[in-house]
Parts: sequence; structure tokens; C-alpha cells
Amino acid sequence: MIKVSTKMLAVTAAAVMSIASMAVNAAGEMKPFILGSTATGAVADQVDGVKKSLTDNGFEVVGEYSPYETAHIIIVTNDTLKKAAGSHDRGGYAAGQRIAITKVGDQVQITYTNPVYMAAAYHIKGDISSVATALKNALGSIKEYGPEEGLDADDLEGYHYTFGMEYFDEPYELAEYDSYEQAVAAVEKGLAAKAGGASKVYRIDIPGKKQTLFGVALSGNESNKYMDDSFIMNEIDFKPIRSTAHLPYDILVTGDEVEALHARFRIAVNFPDLSMMGDNSFMNIMPSPDAIEAALTKTAGGSSD
Repeated sequence: MIKVSTKMLAVTAAAVMSIASMAVNAAGEMKPFILGSTATGAVADQVDGVKKSLTDNGFEVVGEYSPYETAHIIIVTNDTLKKAAGSHDRGGYAAGQRIAITKVGDQVQITYTNPVYMAAAYHIKGDISSVATALKNALGSIKEYGPEEGLDADDLEGYHYTFGMEYFDEPYELAEYDSYEQAVAAVEKGLAAKAGGASKVYRIDIPGKKQTLFGVALSGNESNKYMDDSFIMNEIDFKPIRSTAHLPYDILVTGDEVEALHARFRIAVNFPDLSMMGDNSFMNIMPSPDAIEAALTKTAGGSSD
């Protein structure tokens, strides 16, 4: 009788998972998030180590925040991401990658946005495989996750949730100014004042472009809870592996215009299998797209008309 050690079983399981992952990638299917590793203890115990690993692998930490007690989010960029973001007029959304440390029961999950998935969703031109490799080296890569079935590049390029829902190129048009400098200054002013309940998490300027990406935390109260990060995630982020790296929301300044991805696209592309109705569904956050638009319009100094 052949005895199989626990260590051998673990290695075999890892190999099977790796083969399965390669098969999915070979089919061109991708999922929005990657589970890097898991740990025990507190979220705070992991923050410094995660940040050091990211910087050791060539990333610049541009911001971080805790949207709620059980989560900490770190945003990074590097030269490859900035170059990719400059590949078209609205590519700035891809300039940052989001890493989340989330406590779920007794487990701490270290997860991050899948850069290849996000590049396809944001119509990025160019090769960002080095970003995926660097994130894997920094944080590990157990598996991609999110919806049960992944999406391929063609699916993502023309993605919308369903009939009547917005595409990538149908953003909120928040404000317009006489110049890029005025637009950026207006957003900075709004974030400093926490206008609309938004506060600044990070800023990334795209080299060679009049384009700046802001990350914003959204905080509401009972009277305007539908734009609140914690409220929205409590309704839609319910699976065993959390998708905390959906946050924070973005504001993009391009030239003299200020915009943000429409929530019916921004939420759906990260949660493409979210039910339309029932428990933990879009129905539960139906007022959120309008509430987010109103909050971000105030932040940008735009008109609510």
C-alpha cells in the first residue's frame, strides 16, 4: 500500500489548480479579481508586508484607505500601467491597480484586480503582462475569481450588463472647465471639502497627457446611504471570497472635462453575475447609480441639472 503524505496531497492539489487555471486562460476567459493568498490574524497585521512586497516588485503605492473595519485597500501604479493608460483618451482608468486585505471569518484574504481583465474592460492598447507577473510575484496567485464563468477580451470590449445598461463609453459627464488645470483644481478642491461625501484616496497623473485619475472614497449617512461604499458592498459583495478590490470609485479628468464611469457599468463589470432581482441583487442598490452621480457631480463642482 502506497502512503501519501499531506504535503504530497497539497502539492498535487496545487498542480491540478494550476492546470485548471491554465486551461481557463487558454480559452481566453478572465475574471475580474485574483486571490493572491490567505492568512490568519488581523487585517492590520498584513498591511505593511503587502506594501513592502508591492514596492519590492516595482510598484508605487499611491493611496490606501479602509472603507470599513474588516478591509484595507491599497492602490498602486507603475510605469507600464501609466503608459497603458495613455494608450487612448479615456485609458486613465487603468492607471491604478487595487489590492484588498479583507477579514472574512477567521481568514484574511489578500486579493487584487486582474490587470488583464481591467485592461480589456477599459479598452487598453498594449501589453501589460508584466504587471500581471509583478503582482503575482508580490502577492501570489491562487486563482482568478468573481463570476462562475469568465469573460474573454471580446466580451469585455463590448461589455454591458443587459439591454438598456451603459457601456464603457457612456460615462457620467460631471463637469467641464476652461482648461485641464482648472478641472484638476476643481476636483482637488471638492475632495478636500468632501463635497458630496467624497474624499481623496489617490491621484495618478498620466505622463504626456492632460489626464488625471482620482480615487475617491464615498461616505454617506442614512439620508444618502445609497452612494456609501460600505452600504453598497454590504449588499453586493457576499461570496466567500470578497471582491473588496472593487473599491474605490474613480473620477477621470481628461483635458477640460471631468467624468466617471457610470455605476451601471462600473459595478456590473466587476460583478457581472450579480442577479437583477432577489437577495444581494442590483434591485437592492437601484438608487445607487443616481446617488453616486449626484455625489461625484458635487465633488467635481458640476451642475446637478
